[in-house]
Order: sequence, then structure tokens, then C-alpha cells
Amino acid sequence: MKKSLNLLSGVTMAACLLFGTSAMAQAMSSSDFSASKTRIKTEYKADKKGCATQAGNAKDICVAEAKGKEDVAMAELDNSYKPTLKTQYKVSVAKGEAAYGVSKQKCDDLSGNPKDVCVKEAKAALTTAKADATVQMKTSATNATANEKSADAKATAATDNKEVRADSTADKRAADLKVAEEKCDALASTAKDACMTAAKAKFGKL
Repeated sequence: MKKSLNLLSGVTMAACLLFGTSAMAQAMSSSDFSASKTRIKTEYKADKKGCATQAGNAKDICVAEAKGKEDVAMAELDNSYKPTLKTQYKVSVAKGEAAYGVSKQKCDDLSGNPKDVCVKEAKAALTTAKADATVQMKTSATNATANEKSADAKATAATDNKEVRADSTADKRAADLKVAEEKCDALASTAKDACMTAAKAKFGKL
């Protein structure tokens, strides 16, 4: 609980350090925010309507691209309106999810193992995007808190940041292992077993 409270105060402090009073003075007005939100939704509807001229999976990809564009624009708008480490995090995640949504639809053009590999690769890319966004948010928060405290606090922050990066790396390696294992599934018998062993060795799972 204490670490969570420290992280929360760090997020607030880091936001102030990042944007300052001058940025606050230039913040987007509520009317501009509403107008921009309406514009984004209108553009999404127009983009989605444009997808109607296509068919099959091409249409699905088009819709995914339109939705991803809207989600990213909305996240960026929120970050412009009331910028914090959390809204910055949401922008990064929105970009990762938008790319994943499009990639997953594109995988539908494939079949069998190539499709399975494609989906796993898309998920691995999303895992990486989320992990990197988490590292950025948490390390910024802990660093901001430590900068206001003692050398001991800074040392603790460095340890916490190391743990966050380690967790991120573990998540990425786990996702990469799933991709590698899926690729091995295309092989048969002994070759498949050797492939699986090599994949586990590469990603530290043995």
C-alpha cells in the first residue's frame, strides 16, 4: 500500500514537473476540448462509412484502422487537455492496441500455422507496447518522488525501476516465446522438439 501511495504522489509530482505552470496556463479550454472530441467522432464516422465500399477482410481492416485512429486521437486529446503521466501512458497503450487491432485483422488473410504465428506476433507487439508504457510511467513517477528526497530514497527508486524493467523484460520474453513455439508447430516430430528446446533455451525457460 505504501508503494502504491508513493507511486500516486510520484505521478502527480512528475506531472507538475513535466508541464509546469506555463503549460497549465496554455491548457486547452473545455470548449476546445468538446469541439475536438466532436471532430474526432465525426471523422471516425466518415472513415467507417468509407469502408463500406470495400468487402470481406479488406473492409474489416479498414474499420479496424478507423477505430484505431479514433482511439489514439481521443487518448491524445485527453493528454493535451489534462496532461499527466497516466494520460501519456494511455496514449502509448492506445497506439499499441490500434496497431494490434489492424494486425489481427490482417492475419485473417492467412490460414493455418502462418495465421497462428501472425496472431502471436501481433500479441507480442502489443505486450511490448504496454510493457514499455508501464516502464515509462512508473520510472518517471519514482524518479520524480526520489528527486525530492534523500540519497536513500533515490537508491530505493533505482531498485524499484530495476524491478519494473525486469518485469517488463519477462513479459516481453514470454510473448516472444509464444511466437517461437507457434513457429515450431509448423515442424514435425524431432525437428519440432528441437525447435521447442531451442526456443525455451533462447528465452530462458529451461
